[in-house]
Amino acid sequence: MTEASLPAPLAEVVAEVEGVDRGLRTELLVEYADQFEEVSPEIAKRPFPEVSRAPRCESEAFIFVTDRPDGTFDLHFAVENPQGLSAKAWAVIMRDTFSGQPLEQVATTPQDVIFKIFGKDLSMGKGQGLIGMLELVQHAARARIGQRRRQAEGLAG
Repeated sequence: MTEASLPAPLAEVVAEVEGVDRGLRTELLVEYADQFEEVSPEIAKRPFPEVSRAPRCESEAFIFVTDRPDGTFDLHFAVENPQGLSAKAWAVIMRDTFSGQPLEQVATTPQDVIFKIFGKDLSMGKGQGLIGMLELVQHAARARIGQRRRQAEGLAG
C-alpha cells in the first residue's frame, strides 16, 4: 500500500501512528475514541436499520452517510458497545479522513491500513469488525460512484 493511494487525511493518520511504540499508539487511539460523537437523531434514530450495521463488528457499529453537494459524503456512526474503543477510534478516524474526500479514494482504500493504524497485534475479532466497518463505508462510496456513472450515461445517451 502506498500512502498516495489513501485520502490525504488518512495518510497523515497513518504517518502519525506508524513507527510509534505500542503504548503511545494505544494512547493515540484512546484519544481518537474520546472524540467519538454518536450520530445525531436528525440523521438516524434507534432502532438503527440492520442495513447500516457493520458486518462482523462485535461492538455493533452502525454507519450512516449524508451526501454533500460536491459529490462527496459525510460519515456518521453509532457504536452500541460503550467499551468499543477500537470501533469508536476507527469511526472517528474514518469520519475525519473520509468525509469530503473523493469517493474513488475511499472506495479503494486497502484494508491493511487498519493494521498500519492499530498495529499488527490487533485481535482477529477486532480486526474483522474494523474491516466490516470499512467495507460498509466503501460499499456506500461505490454505490454513489455507480449512481453518478449511470446518471452521466443517461445524460449522454
